[in-house]
Amino acid sequence: MTAHNAAAWLLDRHVAEGRGSRVAYLVEGRATTYADLQREVWRAQHALRSLDVRRGERLAMVVDDEVAFPAWFLGALRSGVVAVPLSTMLTDVELASIVEDAEATALVVSAGYRDHIETIAKAAPELRSALVIGQPPETGLVPTHAWESFDDCSEAPVASTRADSPGFWLYSSGTTGVPKGVIHRQGSLRATAQTYAQSVLGIGPDDRCLSVAKLFFAYGLGNSLTFPLSVAATAVLNPRPPTPPDVLRLVRSEAPSLFFATPGFVAAILDADPPADAFASVRCTVTAGEALPADLQRRFSERFGHPVLDGIGSSEALHIFVSNTKGAERPGTSGKPVAGYSVRIVDAAGAEIREPGTPGSLQVRGPSVTSGYWCRDAATRAALQGEWLVTGDVYEFTPDGYWTFLGRNGDMIKAGGIWVSPAEVEAALIEHPDVLEAAVVGARDDDGLETAVAFLVARQGHTIEPASIDAHCRGRMAAFKRPRQIVVVDELPKTATGKIRRFALRERLA
Repeated sequence: MTAHNAAAWLLDRHVAEGRGSRVAYLVEGRATTYADLQREVWRAQHALRSLDVRRGERLAMVVDDEVAFPAWFLGALRSGVVAVPLSTMLTDVELASIVEDAEATALVVSAGYRDHIETIAKAAPELRSALVIGQPPETGLVPTHAWESFDDCSEAPVASTRADSPGFWLYSSGTTGVPKGVIHRQGSLRATAQTYAQSVLGIGPDDRCLSVAKLFFAYGLGNSLTFPLSVAATAVLNPRPPTPPDVLRLVRSEAPSLFFATPGFVAAILDADPPADAFASVRCTVTAGEALPADLQRRFSERFGHPVLDGIGSSEALHIFVSNTKGAERPGTSGKPVAGYSVRIVDAAGAEIREPGTPGSLQVRGPSVTSGYWCRDAATRAALQGEWLVTGDVYEFTPDGYWTFLGRNGDMIKAGGIWVSPAEVEAALIEHPDVLEAAVVGARDDDGLETAVAFLVARQGHTIEPASIDAHCRGRMAAFKRPRQIVVVDELPKTATGKIRRFALRERLA
């Protein structure tokens, strides 16, 4: 099999072909060129060697969106070490459980998470060393080093890997509460760049990418690393937690051409009421994480004058595999399969459904689909049916090939003996002038029958009145679909990828 190393493909070839002076990253106004980044990658490789982190071993990363993230992630790939980026939103106890599960031998953290090292080290017996991007703690259970103490930026060797060689793991965001290590190969990154980034985005070297989604999970990794580096473009990184004012400031100062967000953040930006020219530099906005309601898609696109492309992806598929495309957007749908991927829906018996408008369980196959879950044989067997990945989503398709999300398999509601799509009800609720976000879950009434319950977040300066919501729904949906209970909340519980944690809402009702 032909040799392939993801880091060499994403970075080294650009420098070798004379593009080393191009800007790879902009972080808080500071530019890092491709040649600069290559030296930082070499420095990370020499640090890994000094720490005796060997090929195939796991490097856990709790790193903000700063240049150190691509340096360490690519440094691990280039050395044949398995990078395991972890959510910076997790507590030390949650991180400790994952590092233990991954059997990581080394840990690298940004300065703000140095106090997590002790808790993680206590739970992870395989951990031999830690490194802090900043000043490390004075003492600890494992030897801990400062990133600044490693200054060897000389050229480091490229591991002799192939496309199917171990690459990196991404721990699932855990909408069910139990994260799993999703295994990806060296070739998976190139696969998403040569499919979605080329066919949907038409990305080029003059593009600038700004992603609300962080680098530590699949969506953000593609937006801010794989896609821009694949064509020697530029990514704008934001080390801070994203807020509408902060992101709008970055859009104004750094002029990105591609903007990546979640539906919830799109709603929050609209609620902040920025001027119509706030996104003048942006040629396209991409959304994923949850289905984007049609009303939000139309409002954002019309307000800022550029297309909004909603799609569906997953940690297991690495990025978006069904998407709307420029000039062929259909609000309220996920679009059509991305070139290079096939999708189908099956019934409860596993037979493929070929009739448009008939709901079924979505499956996908393509070049970036996971090899399986780390030490989760039963989960791997359930998720991978031959070459098909079982996504856990319920979909239907139109006669002209557009695919529409109806809900997760466990989230569908059976009211009055008829299946109800939470996504359909949420899309109608979001059209109410007082509603910013909506999440619909099933609950049992006093007679033990399942009904729909809507959790709603109000727009800024608005108040939600249940009677007004009920009147709104009566004109838009059949009686069996209407929420029988309205719960007003300040915010919806979400995963790091922007997916609503519906199980948490059901637990609240219980």
